[in-house]
Amino acid sequence: EFAGVLSSDDFSVYNGCQVKAQQKCLAHLLRHFKKVLALPGRNNNAAVATVFIELINEAFRQHRFWREHGDLAIYHQWANEFKVRLNQALATWLGNVGYAAGLLLKSLRDKAAQWWYFLEDPNVPPDNNLAERSLRLAVTKRKVSGGSRSMGRFEQTADLLSVIQTCRFQARSAMAFFREA
Repeated sequence: EFAGVLSSDDFSVYNGCQVKAQQKCLAHLLRHFKKVLALPGRNNNAAVATVFIELINEAFRQHRFWREHGDLAIYHQWANEFKVRLNQALATWLGNVGYAAGLLLKSLRDKAAQWWYFLEDPNVPPDNNLAERSLRLAVTKRKVSGGSRSMGRFEQTADLLSVIQTCRFQARSAMAFFREA
């Protein structure tokens, strides 16, 4: 259980987590629609992908604008109008697209609270880029070293890398932290 907002990619394992709320990564969703845009066929894939790519890009722009200017009233007005256009686009295209695009649209409909939570609370970013950057050190270490040989060593390494990344985010020297500890 987690009393906060879980930011994640759209991997299905996160769907069952007991959390206050979820925010699935719009950067991942954008990549999915770009793949749909490149699919061959005449089943409206290009048209639907173009519509949703534009909506996602608009959401990123508006969230960035809110971060820079902080006007909550303007943000919420935009978010309310955006939700109407988003629902209209879903109603227009759902059932009128190919299989891959249809799966994405069904996910947007069925898990709307997870894809668009940042519209309600702009303090939550619309992507999980910070989390992915935080994991990059651990992933690189695992790839270079071949991973840990035991669960105990894995846990020790995870703890160490967590401290190092926390120090980086706090603009502190990890070595100075270890000396002080």
